[in-house]
Amino acid sequence: MPNTYFLTLVASNTPLSESIIGGVELILLDHGLKGDAPRTWLSENKALDIALPKKPDETLLDDIKNILEHVRIDHFISPKQDRRKKLLIADMDSTIVAEETLDEVAAEFKLRPMISAITQSAMRGEIDFDSSLRKRVALLAGKPIKTMEKVRDNTILNAGAKTLVGTMRRHGARCVLVSGGFTYFTSSVAQRCNFHHHHGNDLPHKDGKITGFLNGPILNPKAKLAFMKEYMTPMRLKPRQVMAIGDGANDKDIIKYAGLGIGYYPTPVLEKATQNVIRYGDLTAALYAQGFKEKEFRRPSPHKLALREE
Repeated sequence: MPNTYFLTLVASNTPLSESIIGGVELILLDHGLKGDAPRTWLSENKALDIALPKKPDETLLDDIKNILEHVRIDHFISPKQDRRKKLLIADMDSTIVAEETLDEVAAEFKLRPMISAITQSAMRGEIDFDSSLRKRVALLAGKPIKTMEKVRDNTILNAGAKTLVGTMRRHGARCVLVSGGFTYFTSSVAQRCNFHHHHGNDLPHKDGKITGFLNGPILNPKAKLAFMKEYMTPMRLKPRQVMAIGDGANDKDIIKYAGLGIGYYPTPVLEKATQNVIRYGDLTAALYAQGFKEKEFRRPSPHKLALREE
């Protein structure tokens, strides 16, 4: 039977030892999925591919998760066909960057507890995104727009962000940042990470003050999916050729639609929507999930790295 899927193990703090790999292979054997399937090291003692004849079921994946969570090792399932994706759609807040940028703006105005509570409720899927954004922005009415500059300059990229985008670009993928946040931040983050395109919401201001209102349609979960399809069409891509990555409920649609949807330290509602989750490692795990070897990574030059980036 030909190998049509890959189980990829990616270590964080604990190296991939023979005992860990052997434990996973015993589970595969118990489920009838392990025979002569070859191993391929993507990074020595860090990331490993195990070829499989078919897609594992949920029971098998739960068994694997149970033994790997104790050693903080992520695992991914990906089909052999079109494994390296041609389009990356990435969320910004708490995915490409470490913060929720609107919450950081709120902190500058001593409004963080109120705004953060609304943010978390939306990420858990308890209230719809449009309403949550309008409520949060209304609390900023009359505040100086200049404060956004300080938040922008202090925004931290999550580890591996530049490597993820740089490597996928090098290998021919289109990389798009699509956020429910504001273009004031997406433009900066897109430039720092070298995304091809970025999309976000506009934050109106007048006479140097935030108005507290939003103009035009809100970039919500449906809009994120619409942008994904908008980029797929001229490239003539099928969903299996697309990767999406995000952390909250507003990313669920793009992650379920993409051939490879990855939750990055996801909220529970998003974790239920995908088999592929980064719980312990950094964003380079999304490259290993596509079968990239570490020697193929395009990492930023050390002298160009800002503090705490990568």
